[in-house]
Amino acid sequence: MSKSLVDIEKEVLALPLRERALLVERLLATLDRGEDVDVEELWIAEAERRYQEYRAGRIGARPADQVFEQAKNRINRL
Repeated sequence: MSKSLVDIEKEVLALPLRERALLVERLLATLDRGEDVDVEELWIAEAERRYQEYRAGRIGARPADQVFEQAKNRINRL
């Protein structure tokens, strides 16, 4: 008989932090089957575009702590 997802979750949450992190890494690797091969190139292009916008004065910069706080607030609303 196979374990239920609830049982597996309880076992996993009882693992030490390092082991949980390794498990997450392994699980995520099984989801990445190379379908997004060019994602890194797309992110590089996006970063370059944003940098050029910044250099041209079309967008401004914000302190990192402000950006992280806003991201944390958005995540907490989910």
